[in-house]
Amino acid sequence: MARVHLLATGGTIASRQGPGGLAAVTPAAELLAAAGPLGGLSVTTSDLGTVGSFAFTTTDLRELVAEARRCLAEGVDGVVVTQGTDTMEETVFFTDLLHDDPRPIVFTGAQRPFDAAAPDGPANLADALRVAASPAARDLGVLLCFDGVAFAARGVRKIDTLRSGAFGAPGRGPALRLAGDSALPLCRPVRPVPLPLDPAADLPRVDVVACYLGADAALLHAAVAAGAAGVVLEAFGAGNVPPAVAEAVEQLVADGVPVLICSRVQAGPVVPLYAAGGARLARVGAVFAGDLSPWQGRLLLAAALAVAPEDPQRVLAQQLAL
Repeated sequence: MARVHLLATGGTIASRQGPGGLAAVTPAAELLAAAGPLGGLSVTTSDLGTVGSFAFTTTDLRELVAEARRCLAEGVDGVVVTQGTDTMEETVFFTDLLHDDPRPIVFTGAQRPFDAAAPDGPANLADALRVAASPAARDLGVLLCFDGVAFAARGVRKIDTLRSGAFGAPGRGPALRLAGDSALPLCRPVRPVPLPLDPAADLPRVDVVACYLGADAALLHAAVAAGAAGVVLEAFGAGNVPPAVAEAVEQLVADGVPVLICSRVQAGPVVPLYAAGGARLARVGAVFAGDLSPWQGRLLLAAALAVAPEDPQRVLAQQLAL
């Protein structure tokens, strides 16, 4: 019989309506009971916290990774983490950057609360537990299971604020599909070598600065003044920025502050094409992050700075080569 551990952290899946609005108060044991019969699975449970993921800090993130590793060390076949959806794409990605075990860690949650008339959490949790126990999920790293499919960590995004199909992987698609009690492989994503980062180590500050029509460099300078060791630009299209921002990037890179370029567009990679836009950024040493979202790019840059503070570009090149 397959053994899976359920680690609950709160989120909508655990939320009930109260006088002030929704609050995550439902423990892991109740979540598991609501998931219904799970023939062939032995599931243990524990609670790491009961908060909305919008309140997560990087300290919470690092503690979650450490706890998921501890659960795997107890010999289970996989771990399922329930979390709020707001920052799940970031938690999944950071966990995957460090994950060096063939056994899966599977994240799931809900768009409707535990006490809704038709909650989606129980079905999502049942699916995630089956994925965590499935041989098809081995060596896929960390997965996000939602609404009948499971996505690889890299490239997954929250694409809808309320409907049950909350996540997608634009340009990539899901890795597994649930069919009854089975997890059917759809693709096998290539994963980079896990980073040798201690979850107990602090992450350097990295800020995301958005580009918009008429933007200047004020927010870039403010980020560095506030202590950012690196900056992610949420650029236009394939990686273009306003002239004032490009000028500031040149100075930041010259001063030793790494700048990672992502796009505010949901699908497609950033590519240095335009002489006065992305190509200018590439010439001065900014790094282009493929199709990573700015939020996943921020965590990658922070991890690269933590692993190799003197040469984060080397780590970025290794991680972005796929």
